[in-house]
Amino acid sequence: MSDLTDLLTVPALDGALQGALKQALDGKAKPPGALGRVEELAVSLGLIQGQLRPSAGRPVLLVFAGDHGLTRSGVAAFPSGVTVAMVDTLLAGKASANAFARVTGVEVRVIDAGVAADLSDRQGLVHAKIAPGTKDASLEPAMTSAQAEAALSAGARVAADAIADGADLIALGEMGIGNSAAAALLMHRLAPAPLDDCVGQGAGHSLDGMARKRAVLARAAARSDAQEPLEVLTQFGGFEIAMMAGALLGAARARVPVMVDGFIGSAAALLAVRLAPNARDYCLFAHASAEAGHRLMLEALDAQPLMHLDMRLGEGTGALLAVPLVRAACVLLAEVAELADVLEAAG
Repeated sequence: MSDLTDLLTVPALDGALQGALKQALDGKAKPPGALGRVEELAVSLGLIQGQLRPSAGRPVLLVFAGDHGLTRSGVAAFPSGVTVAMVDTLLAGKASANAFARVTGVEVRVIDAGVAADLSDRQGLVHAKIAPGTKDASLEPAMTSAQAEAALSAGARVAADAIADGADLIALGEMGIGNSAAAALLMHRLAPAPLDDCVGQGAGHSLDGMARKRAVLARAAARSDAQEPLEVLTQFGGFEIAMMAGALLGAARARVPVMVDGFIGSAAALLAVRLAPNARDYCLFAHASAEAGHRLMLEALDAQPLMHLDMRLGEGTGALLAVPLVRAACVLLAEVAELADVLEAAG
């Protein structure tokens, strides 16, 4: 428990630099505020990193993979075996996330958080499996409290390893058939929000599939009245979601910004923020997903996403596409001429 207590001790941002960052931006060769939210992003990055010239030269995407017992009750349009297939696709560099990462210059690390298969022979995979998938949360707790704490701690270690290797921006991604169902249950209790407002199509459902998903999640929600964040995770969560939350908390403790992806990533962020409220200030939110409930989840986090692209894939794809905006905000502070110098040159 002491390790978890340490992980949840996230320092508050020191706002002393805010005035200096705003003054630096206003002094650039542009009208004050003319770059809108890019300037707001630059201030956030400066405050998180504690410097007037923040950097994003070494972003790393962490893709956490895990399976869910809820799939046995029919909450997903695809079988859990697709999780393994997509892990292999990611490791082969052929997933959407890999393609976007090449375009944006981001390193991708894939982590086995709890895939329901033996992946011990996969080269390039970060092996951190807690168990081969969670239990069926519509029938019993998804995991034990010890597993929940272990997953949070493991996620923090994965982030710490990336940061030790030079990462100055952590992006969060996931792969797990059934994880939109687990994320909906987490949102339902932690936002909180009515369950029907939290349930979306995930990877795709027919009308009958959506009716089945809603019925299974209603049964799960009725099984436990958990409200406290760690207990909500234990009852309804996924190992990959827990590890994303742990990675966020670990990065925040190291004063490294975290780019949150879509619906599943935001559920992990919501969990992290409910566990350690100061973690909210270290989060950057990439986009508003087309998945039902994501905008409500963003409201619960008091978050304004950087983009609206009607995406709902996951894997960290939205987080990757937002990385150039972070880099632009950094070079705005570091490389744009001072207005005073331009006026002097103009005579």
